[in-house]
Amino acid sequence: MKKSSQIIIAAVVVSGSFASCKKYLEVETPSTISQEAVFNSVSYTNSAVTGVYAMLVGDNGYGNRISCLYPQTADDFKTSGSYSPLDRRGISMYGASSGNTELLNPFRQFYRGIERANICIKYIPASALYSSGSADQQKTLRRLYGEALTLRAQFYYELIRNWGDLPFHQVPAADLQDPYLPKTDRDTIYNHIIEDLRIAGELVPWRTEFSEGARITKGAVKALRARIALARGGYSLRTAESKYGQIMARPDDYKTFYQIAYDETKELLAHREQHTLNPTYEDIFLTINSGNRKDAANELMFEIGAFGSNASTDTKLGYYNGLRHNGTSRYGAGGGGINAIATYFYEFDSIGDCRRDVTINSYEIDANSKKLLNAANNMTDGKYRRSWTTNWGTTAQTYGVNWPVIRFADVLLMFAEADNELKNAPSAEAISAFEEVRRRAFKGYETRMGTTPTDKDGFFKAITQERLLEFGGEGIRKYDLIRWNLINAKFEETRVKLRQFMNGEGRYANLPLYVYTKAADYNIIASVQEVATLDVYGGAPSKVFFEPGLGSTSAPSGYTVKNWRRSVTEDGITGLQSGFASYFKPSSRELFPLHSDIINENFRLKQDYGY
Repeated sequence: MKKSSQIIIAAVVVSGSFASCKKYLEVETPSTISQEAVFNSVSYTNSAVTGVYAMLVGDNGYGNRISCLYPQTADDFKTSGSYSPLDRRGISMYGASSGNTELLNPFRQFYRGIERANICIKYIPASALYSSGSADQQKTLRRLYGEALTLRAQFYYELIRNWGDLPFHQVPAADLQDPYLPKTDRDTIYNHIIEDLRIAGELVPWRTEFSEGARITKGAVKALRARIALARGGYSLRTAESKYGQIMARPDDYKTFYQIAYDETKELLAHREQHTLNPTYEDIFLTINSGNRKDAANELMFEIGAFGSNASTDTKLGYYNGLRHNGTSRYGAGGGGINAIATYFYEFDSIGDCRRDVTINSYEIDANSKKLLNAANNMTDGKYRRSWTTNWGTTAQTYGVNWPVIRFADVLLMFAEADNELKNAPSAEAISAFEEVRRRAFKGYETRMGTTPTDKDGFFKAITQERLLEFGGEGIRKYDLIRWNLINAKFEETRVKLRQFMNGEGRYANLPLYVYTKAADYNIIASVQEVATLDVYGGAPSKVFFEPGLGSTSAPSGYTVKNWRRSVTEDGITGLQSGFASYFKPSSRELFPLHSDIINENFRLKQDYGY
């Protein structure tokens, strides 16, 4: 994508919102090159498909809003700040209004992506080169056709999981007889895109058969097909007019889609020469932050490429989210827009599981470029860090940091989940896949992994917990909880845990009210060692985080007091301004409202789900 970022051609029709005659069907001034001519050139066709990729990124794509805002809140992270129905805090607290400023432009952009994909999908197979060009030309055009099918599927999937039933079309806007399309049931859309991905999987080559970087390959297609199949076979919030009524429901034939997920992931497990686990968990995220390739295993199966240092084609990863850096530090300002749920820190094994200190930043970088412990309710997501990039000391907000759509760890855990569901208990192969992910996390401490359950319910619960630990901050957890119909139960469970944390009860009985800290050197070393060298009063952090401590608001000489248990309050649990998912309503807020502009532009659309 970096290589191709400047060759988006005018022949690709740029449109606005799908749900709008005015915004969606207005076609730009025609290019001097006809569409037929464009798609009879391999080079121009490649440019057209590059134009589809371009709709994934930027502030309104996976560069910020869809990656950092839409996935909040789950039982891992939430957006920082106080509630407003009109911005990102309204999304995070499940109280977004139809006028929320964050909901309109991503919706429009992804439908522009669908329109661009539809043009490619129509014209590529109709090209003379597609059927009668040279062998190399035909091979390239088939690959590009498969990429366009995959991208359209990804756009629709993202829209469905955030808004549910939506208008659906598979042809360019100019071919529609009626621009005012009604909503289509999401199961119908899912069926179409799952079939599209089956076709794409036959057209797109394996990674080792194709050398151009940052493009979709066969492994990515199959992994995405498995993910979307599990969503199709999972629970989702239905409209009041559906055959289910307005409830969370999954289809009767859900196992059909678990079988698709099983088949796709099983094939990927048989092709470890293409993708497998990176032996070092932290290296995955060093790869996407620094551009220094530390993922020779190609665990990163599909990334959204970022480039250009602008709001349209780059990302704000590491600037909006990630490790908090003081603006006067040597690194420049960055991070802090997403906070860890205080109890999430204690879901990880504190000794053996390396993922905690990669996933959660328990410290921030101060004005003197040193690290200083955070309060327990002010920790941030850790997989994005400005200090891991090469953009030190500038005022830049965009660092060319990619967003990971899917990685091989997800393939292993999807396989284990599908196997368990289809066979009513995990097979030895499913247990092995599950333990492979867990064993990497506990590298050097394998004896602390625990025993893997062998019954269906126990194994499923282990999967739900492992996905919490493995994918924290990657925009996955909220959607997992929804497709399992566990989001309300997990919210209630998390509130109980937060209250126990606040009161020092149960598993949190020995935690300190306060921790005392002073600035320490920030070495930019492995995260486990970075946390181990925090300067806290009373001994090593591994000891201090688990003992009552002094219990005083007065810090020892030279130290600063940080609230630990005391940082969590009842207002932070149930308050209407800063509480945990305070506006969530089961069978109502699992999906977003349509922005009022979208409703106004298409008379066949209305709000559902009680908005």
